[in-house]
Amino acid sequence: MGKLTLTAFVSLDGVHQAPGGPEEDATDDFRQGGWSVPYDDEDFGRFITDVFSRAGAFLLGRRTYDIFASFWPRMTDPADPVASRLNSLPKYVPSATLTAPAWEGTTVLTGDLGKEVTDLKERIDGEVQVHGSATLAQSLFALDLVDTLHLLTYPVVLGAGRRLFAEGAPPTAFRHVSGSTTSTGVAIATYDREGRARYGSFLDES
Repeated sequence: MGKLTLTAFVSLDGVHQAPGGPEEDATDDFRQGGWSVPYDDEDFGRFITDVFSRAGAFLLGRRTYDIFASFWPRMTDPADPVASRLNSLPKYVPSATLTAPAWEGTTVLTGDLGKEVTDLKERIDGEVQVHGSATLAQSLFALDLVDTLHLLTYPVVLGAGRRLFAEGAPPTAFRHVSGSTTSTGVAIATYDREGRARYGSFLDES
């Protein structure tokens, strides 16, 4: 049985929108796309290579899928640690509008998201990986389906944009598994989901 992992980029103020370029997502007139690019370095590359090496399949939101499908099939170097995995492993896309995907190995999921993803986790050997896919990620958090979160926090405040955790997200506790900081100051932290958030009070002396 596999597990579902999510790799997400966020700013210091929690913005998750369009980290890789202005063309990714300009929803709500967002004009700061590409904010993660200046922080690219070898440390980031090593981390991404390690993450992709554990993939058994990919689960992608429709917008992220379209971005990936327009780029990665053209990257044919078998030694590329990202392209080789994305192009060879199964890809699953929950969508009611994607009917004829051209990217080889793509399956469109049209049923109940919770059941479809649970079934995937049960039959995939390795990790079912989600990259980006903000709207899908919020749905997966709401269904308690994310087992591991790789959160990359960039040293920049954007002041506007869509957040990874939406208002009303279920209170959830995570356990810190590992962490590092890249040469450009990106904090990489890995968390495993533990369950519901717990509460207490520093004023309780009993």
